[in-house]
Amino acid sequence: MVSITTDDVHEYINGVCFKTGPPGKVGAETEWLVTDTTAPETTVTIDRLAALLEGSGPPPAGSRVTFEPGGQIELSSPALPGPARAHEALAADLEHLDKTLAQDGLRLVESALDPVRPPARQLRLPRYTAMERFFAGRRSRGGHTMMCATASLQVCLDTGADAADLRARWELAHRLGPVLVAVFANSALWRGRPTGWKSTRWAIWAGMDADRTAPVLEPGGTADPAAAWAAYALGASVMAVPEIPGGGGPWLSDPGITLAEWVAGRGPRPITRVDLELHMSTLFPPVRPRGWWELRMIDALPLRWWPVPVAVAAALFDDPRARGAAEEATERLCGGPAPDRRLWLRAARDGVGDPALADCARRCLDAAVEALPRMGAAPLARLVDDYADRHTRRGLSPADTRPGVPEPRTAHAGAADRHSRHGGGAR
Repeated sequence: MVSITTDDVHEYINGVCFKTGPPGKVGAETEWLVTDTTAPETTVTIDRLAALLEGSGPPPAGSRVTFEPGGQIELSSPALPGPARAHEALAADLEHLDKTLAQDGLRLVESALDPVRPPARQLRLPRYTAMERFFAGRRSRGGHTMMCATASLQVCLDTGADAADLRARWELAHRLGPVLVAVFANSALWRGRPTGWKSTRWAIWAGMDADRTAPVLEPGGTADPAAAWAAYALGASVMAVPEIPGGGGPWLSDPGITLAEWVAGRGPRPITRVDLELHMSTLFPPVRPRGWWELRMIDALPLRWWPVPVAVAAALFDDPRARGAAEEATERLCGGPAPDRRLWLRAARDGVGDPALADCARRCLDAAVEALPRMGAAPLARLVDDYADRHTRRGLSPADTRPGVPEPRTAHAGAADRHSRHGGGAR
């Protein structure tokens, strides 16, 4: 058993998490709660879902199907060149999934938080048992709910062409994060009642262990992305230690040490690279570097609208003109290279009912609508434009249009106005 050092941690992060290359590929991971149309308050078992999916054959475009602890289905697309290709593939696989479920009276829940059923863990893998014990031991009620009753849409984008591009895209991802929370907030109901938050899912995440869920880049933080991620990982508590590296034997949950302390020799056994990889997989910041950017702040959306955040993020990162517009708008919103935590919470609580977030969001979505035809994705531009008309330009998030959610108290003047250059450019 070969132990690792702090230098090994930095080497792993630089070489694996922040590898560079020509940008342009797009992927998405969509999580979905599932309900029985005849018994919406009952739990749909993973055994039932697995049997249905096995009988229907693999998704036609190659997405990977997995399950989250509460029985949520996760469909992960391959990384493909550009938003049009990514949309085409994942749309085909989601249609296959939706039809398969419908044959047995099941449907995908179009919310990022189960609005009716209490959280119930189904997967009994050691990883999830240790995770549940970790959060329970720290009196984090949100941990169990996060694992079993929430669903997100994660957009995956390349890190950058070189070190300078990587840093610029890292900063943009963090500044854009609260905007994406606000624009796509879709979890205002829990246990049948409004919570007062447009994205209750985000509020649940923010209320958990900040060592592993807070944004990596914050005002006053280090400018070096790799150094920031290494410091974050080393300072985070170790969630669990398997008796045997790689997961064999019993798991010790919450040994009461940080990764830095384990590397320094304070753990129950020497730490290996496999342990490091496990630890990194238990860190859940809104922007997670994995050799690509994993944007984790977006709520699961209704089936009609899931392509919108994928298209918007791809356009704002990979089209130069749209990226310039997004950088300018988000720097003005954040007042610098990174948002503070209050902005993230405002986004989750108020959505685009917040005037500053609404203004930035409209500018970013307008830029994406203009950019997508240049990227060979004109149909997605029309969909983004339609979404913006129905939601963002009216000062609304999807949460505001859900049955049972009170209408916003105020409407922002000009929220429905359109810049004339966007009137028909995508059509």
